[in-house]
Amino acid sequence: MLSQNQQDRLDQLWNTYKKTNDDQVRDQLLDEYIPLVKYVAGRMVMNLPTSVEIGDLESFGFFGLLDAVEKFDETRNIKFETYAATRIRGAILDGLRSMDWVPRSVRSKVRTLETKVYQLTNELGRSPSDSEVAAALDVSTERYYELLTEVKGVNLFSLDETVVTDKEGDSLKVLDLVIDRDVLPDHKVIQNESIDELAKAVEGLSEREQLVLALYYHEELTLKEIGHILEVSESRVSQIHTKAVSALRRKLAK
Repeated sequence: MLSQNQQDRLDQLWNTYKKTNDDQVRDQLLDEYIPLVKYVAGRMVMNLPTSVEIGDLESFGFFGLLDAVEKFDETRNIKFETYAATRIRGAILDGLRSMDWVPRSVRSKVRTLETKVYQLTNELGRSPSDSEVAAALDVSTERYYELLTEVKGVNLFSLDETVVTDKEGDSLKVLDLVIDRDVLPDHKVIQNESIDELAKAVEGLSEREQLVLALYYHEELTLKEIGHILEVSESRVSQIHTKAVSALRRKLAK
């Protein structure tokens, strides 16, 4: 929480930048919001393989912050932090895509897992248990958990898929709806069908899967913090998250 003096100083920087478009003032604003880049990158790296360096994510995210500062329109009644976080996250995802860090073998595993979970959900009329998915894949439960760990991170792109793009070029993504339907007021133009489809997809998940998504995306808890709440390990929370997002992706794709 900023003090009143800090907030007044920040407001003054914004007013000056919008009037003058001065590069030095822009750089001061960038310095103020660098912690936001580190925060977003820190949350994303938890769901990526250890081979991905957080420094790379922060570098990608900086360009998202720069884009946000230059394009932010305060008249749209949106907090800059909310707007910038979306831009930062998008820039990091674009950077990861350019690295093409996901091997074909992993992509194949993701497709197999998503298809099997979707088929079981239709057959059972509910979210399948871990043991049921493992049996359908003809692997042990232990191997199934290993599979979930291997494919984590790929699903970052699942929730980044665009649902609708507004007239000003800003896109509303699945992740925006999972977090909070009222994050961007100007996105009220979104078709009700899209929201309803996502709501139904989330309702089809198990209670534990819904809770993990809510705590992670809405309450912004870390995987470790969620593990303490559920009394399970951090890796187990990651597995639940991966399975839940895989199920959402396949349902929405259909």
